[in-house]
Amino acid sequence: MKLWFSNTNALQQSRRIKRRQRIKGERRFQPAQFLAISFIVAICVGTILLLLPFSTKSGHISFIDALFTATSGVCVTGLIVQDTATYFTPFGQVVILVLFQLGGLGIMTFSTLILFVAGKKISIKDRIIIQQDFHPGAPRDVKSLVKNIFFYALAFEAAGTLFLFLRWQKDFFWLKALSNSVFHSVSAFCNAGFSLFSDSFMSYRDDTWINITLFILIVLGGVGFLVLQESKEILSSLVRRKKIRISLHTKMILTMTSFLVVISFVLFLFIEWNRSLKMFTMKEKIFSSLFQVITPRTAGFNTINLGSLSFAAVFLLIMLMFIGASPGSAGGGVKTSTIGVIFAFLKSKIKARDSVSLFYRTLPMESVTKAFTVVTLAVGIIFLSSFILLIAQPWAGMKEVLFEVFSAFSTVGLSLGITPKLSNFGKIVIILTMYIGRIGPLTILFAFSRRKAFGKYEYVEETVMIG
Repeated sequence: MKLWFSNTNALQQSRRIKRRQRIKGERRFQPAQFLAISFIVAICVGTILLLLPFSTKSGHISFIDALFTATSGVCVTGLIVQDTATYFTPFGQVVILVLFQLGGLGIMTFSTLILFVAGKKISIKDRIIIQQDFHPGAPRDVKSLVKNIFFYALAFEAAGTLFLFLRWQKDFFWLKALSNSVFHSVSAFCNAGFSLFSDSFMSYRDDTWINITLFILIVLGGVGFLVLQESKEILSSLVRRKKIRISLHTKMILTMTSFLVVISFVLFLFIEWNRSLKMFTMKEKIFSSLFQVITPRTAGFNTINLGSLSFAAVFLLIMLMFIGASPGSAGGGVKTSTIGVIFAFLKSKIKARDSVSLFYRTLPMESVTKAFTVVTLAVGIIFLSSFILLIAQPWAGMKEVLFEVFSAFSTVGLSLGITPKLSNFGKIVIILTMYIGRIGPLTILFAFSRRKAFGKYEYVEETVMIG
């Protein structure tokens, strides 16, 4: 009897210890939660700063408009409800600049810092969740990684500022030229889409210098840190005449980026040649088409009145927005690598292969599953947001709403003109869509869902009819 009571007490004590450990584990912030909350904090601080009287020329901005602008800045989207150029003071414009610079670099630096915060051990699953914007082969030295990220960002932004300043000093007073150059260089590299020109870059559609500078900044900001790092090594090896192995990640990103730019450029030119581009010169047609297919993959600038585009061209831009930029960049969307993995999977199924291969490398099924999960979640969020927005804004057309939601989720910033007309509820829907799109649906899912441990068993397999 005594032994039975002893065993019972030991069992109860063991259960109490496990319960305490479970509660303690639930209270401890997971990396995904820390990342999600850090963006909320940045948005709140930005909102407070924009609410200050000296942030706007009128001395007043509504709370919802300040929240919308701060979210758009931190999430590097570029959607606006108030004109950045005319509504905000220089102080307010600097606040917006800091927000999208923080949002552009923050998603990279925060992701890596969290992995090794306070020297704590982080599980492999959490590494996958938080490192979804990075290649698993990223360097483990966080100091070196963050240093390199800031080096590339500041170097390219400084170079962009210099090139833009050399052009704009002819049009503006030197201080105005400098401020415009800094703002637009950072906005382009961070793929933010904010502009100090009310018509974005429509006035510069035939300006070779500005177009090429922005092209380069947007593409460099959209390919991702690891691709920039490896590209540097490739150039160095060419100079030294040494061969190096290019990672599958870099091959895929460079291939997908080149493919998307070339194909979409040809399609856009073909669709709009005798429509919105009809009255343009040959130079304007080429630059405008190239500009307009590069920016939808998260930059958000425009040199054409988007309202004049045909539905086919709008549909093309929506597809480009959905694909977005590449992992490890400041851009949004489901990412080029995700689409690349899905195409590789479909190709393997068509050829009746058991494994998924790309560039003579076999992809793990975990990557394929993750790619389909990301696309499924993205489509679900976009259609849910669109459905709610169509109910809340019955005056808005289907085309305008879908374009707005795709732009918000993919953190692009392009709009067909309905953003300032949205009701407060409509603005909240777009705010949440921008936030989820920036953090990533997988990170949001793991950040705000409770994980449960399941036993190591499987149920009996049974098939269902598909298709």
